[in-house]
Amino acid sequence: MTYQQLEAEVRHRPGLSVVELRGDIDAFGEEALNSAYSAATVNGTDPVLLNFTEAGFINSTGIALIVGLLARARKEGRRLLTCGLTDHYQQIFEITRLSDFMSIFPGEEDAVADVAGPALDASGEVTPGEAQ
Repeated sequence: MTYQQLEAEVRHRPGLSVVELRGDIDAFGEEALNSAYSAATVNGTDPVLLNFTEAGFINSTGIALIVGLLARARKEGRRLLTCGLTDHYQQIFEITRLSDFMSIFPGEEDAVADVAGPALDASGEVTPGEAQ
């Protein structure tokens, strides 16, 4: 297994800031993760989506860094969402109870739909966004 230094890129979508994570999330990724979160939150109180689709290994220190972001978000009254977690890391988030405080979505578009709120289906009935 090859180590890949964490890179975090921020994109802003309507009503949502996305932090794309690439590489391994560990102690060496602290600066990249915190800088990206700060850049993601500069535009107000929009929710922040951590996109793990291209993330590699997440060790216990990486989990602690994510807990730290969650604490910051909660203090700011901001939702912190995730998408793209592998089944293994979804289980880790459930075991550590991170999933109790962060909505987990299969993909980015699922999170975007949830943030956008309920939509009307063809019959005019409200169809709420769904979190996993």
